[in-house]
Amino acid sequence: MMPLKLANVSEELTIQRIAGLPAVKAHLADLGFVVGANVTIVSGIDGNIIVNVKGSRIALSEDMAMKIFV
Repeated sequence: MMPLKLANVSEELTIQRIAGLPAVKAHLADLGFVVGANVTIVSGIDGNIIVNVKGSRIALSEDMAMKIFV
């Protein structure tokens, strides 16, 4: 298991765990980041990443990407 931030571009992964405060977990869940969901890294720029989750492209800060474990 590793943080989403460390995954390679174009790699499809399954979310195993979400870390952080309850408010952070709820926000990520609202965006589609839930345990069992598949995510694909689209690109990464300056530590931030763009991911495809549940048919939507979402930009995540490096901090948020370190809270999602795949």
